[in-house]
Amino acid sequence: MDLAKDEGRRRVRRRGGFASQAEALREMWAVLDGELRGVYESRRTTVASYLRDWLVTRKTHLSPNTYAGYVACVERDLIPAFGHLRLLDLRPHHVDEWIAAQLEAGLGRVTAYKAASTLRNALNAAVRSWRLRYNPAKHSVPPKPRAEERTCWSHEQAAMFLHRNAEQYADQLTDLFEVILGTGMRRGEVLALHWEDVHLMDRQLFVRWTLAAVNNNGLAFGRPKTEASRAWISLSPRVMTALHRQAAIQMAAHPDGLLEGLVFSRPSGAPLRPQWVLDQLRKRTAELDLPKIGLHDLRHTAASIMIAEGIPLAIVSKILRHATLATTINLYGHLFKDSADQAVRALARALDRAQPERPRVRPGGDDGMPLAA
Repeated sequence: MDLAKDEGRRRVRRRGGFASQAEALREMWAVLDGELRGVYESRRTTVASYLRDWLVTRKTHLSPNTYAGYVACVERDLIPAFGHLRLLDLRPHHVDEWIAAQLEAGLGRVTAYKAASTLRNALNAAVRSWRLRYNPAKHSVPPKPRAEERTCWSHEQAAMFLHRNAEQYADQLTDLFEVILGTGMRRGEVLALHWEDVHLMDRQLFVRWTLAAVNNNGLAFGRPKTEASRAWISLSPRVMTALHRQAAIQMAAHPDGLLEGLVFSRPSGAPLRPQWVLDQLRKRTAELDLPKIGLHDLRHTAASIMIAEGIPLAIVSKILRHATLATTINLYGHLFKDSADQAVRALARALDRAQPERPRVRPGGDDGMPLAA
């Protein structure tokens, strides 16, 4: 097919391998229509081949853990459901019917939402690259399920946990839990913390890496969750004590008395496995009969304690290194019920103080009307 002339030279697009002349003609008209409209929809591309190509383009832009989640979703959910269809033939009713069937069969709402939103994101890329005219999954994604409220310990429970750990275990996990509760760092950030990023003389550390378990097998270091997460964190005296204790232990064990590698690691220097740390946390929590809690809940506990102590929300957001203040409000706004009540009462008192004094009145006028004093 002669499509256009490029700098005086004829540009030819060729397609082959069609089963019949009619199929070849349909493809030719599709190409010509695509040239006219600026969108070329290949009738030979299946949903499966497109999704796998899309994954390749996303790999360099995603963390290893996020990419592994996308691959699992595509291979486990989307390709079995839609992979046999041609990309051009995928319709909204295919997506709607699949979601309804999966929910009826007992698929979790979170899983259904993730699968549908992944498909929508992939097809948005097809629209942006002029491979589709519209996104058939655009309006098919179910509402995002409300996140379950996190379990947080009170400051008394957190203090008891740290104290009993120090008495009974006095190991590196004792210090690891102290660091999380004392800084609000994420699990992966603490497990990926290197001594070169700890500045004990300045009472600060820098969050440069995070550790993720990929497919529950391999461990991979990557960049923190957001750009705002790469930041300096101030260290309290309690956290400083925990880090000094770990530094002394590791320097004593090093042949040259050096301090290098990970702050918290296995004897070989390899990173601790997140699942093992979680199992130890739950074991020690059960021994103290405390509410069951996850590693990320220790971060939420740190935030709730700061809020309970009256730390301004903007400062809490900065310490937690959230990308925006709105993120902090969405996560912890429910903890401010008493603060909201105090705020409206303070507003009323301020208006009362600023209000001009009203004239006093006394009864007794000849016409029965009250008189101003």
